[in-house]
Amino acid sequence: MSTYKALLAEKVALEAKLEEMRAAEVAGVIAQIQQLMADYELTVEDITVRRRGRPAGSAAKAPKAEKAPLPPKYRNPKTGETWSGRGRAPAWLGAKPQRFLIAEAAEA
Repeated sequence: MSTYKALLAEKVALEAKLEEMRAAEVAGVIAQIQQLMADYELTVEDITVRRRGRPAGSAAKAPKAEKAPLPPKYRNPKTGETWSGRGRAPAWLGAKPQRFLIAEAAEA
């Protein structure tokens, strides 16, 4: 049975060997990529990922324009609540919403 310290030493040795192997393989892969790029006359721009549409960062650069709230079309005379006519109708409108129309909205 191995001791804790022996296993840690083994782990350190394996990690060092892994780094060595990776460095050796990466050098070979880079050389292979460079050779293929030369053979096919490719540039870095040719092999970078191209996406359709706007670049990912463009939305963050251009702030979205805030929408102005819609003017109210209906007003509850008892509470002063208003409704623009969009979305779910408030209960106070009832069956005859025409009686709650605001004069400016009725003329438009």
